[in-house]
Amino acid sequence: MTTLLHIDASVRAVKNDNPAHDSISKNIAKRFIDSFAQHQAIDEYIYRDVGVNPPPFITQDWIGAVFTPDDKKTTEQKQILALSDLLIAEIAGADIIVISSPMYNYGMPAQLKAWFDLIVRINKTFDFDLARGDFPLQPLLGGKTLIVITSSGEFGFEQGGIREHMSHLVPHLRTLSKYLGVSTIHEIASEYQEFADTRHQQSLENAYSRAKELALHLSYVAA
Repeated sequence: MTTLLHIDASVRAVKNDNPAHDSISKNIAKRFIDSFAQHQAIDEYIYRDVGVNPPPFITQDWIGAVFTPDDKKTTEQKQILALSDLLIAEIAGADIIVISSPMYNYGMPAQLKAWFDLIVRINKTFDFDLARGDFPLQPLLGGKTLIVITSSGEFGFEQGGIREHMSHLVPHLRTLSKYLGVSTIHEIASEYQEFADTRHQQSLENAYSRAKELALHLSYVAA
């Protein structure tokens, strides 16, 4: 039984009247999922396009509801947390999580950050105990596989790359992944988009090939 949660974060659609405006990250994610489904049945597929349909930002009332004990939450507070509860349930039930995201201003889109803010939640995806000393936060979920698919206009954001110090997308996703219960991370990246040269085309082709190969590998693991 495989449950796959797919989160797309680009504000662009998969297909547009002008192909130059097609979302690169969404199309690579689609290649991965289509390839995976060819080899392994996806028993439940959950899809959220947070780029086109962004979740709301958290508010003071939201935080107040989170820190109110369950037996004292008002009806209004339960309603405020309803979407968060649903998103967390989707994560808890997933075996494989796919997050595709462009790099916006060297980090993740605000829409994707809003999704994370709704799900990184005390006593739901982590607990807090000062007895642990300087590391009181402990994730509550585990055993999940994450596929991170990114696209960027420049290049060299990988570890050891010339722009590693400017990369705030994948490192942020790696840090937050533990609150998704992730134990294994696979990364696929397309670069050079703004250069629009042969390097971009090669990077894109490599990303599509990597998506297909990784899908085949994970389908065998799932089987």
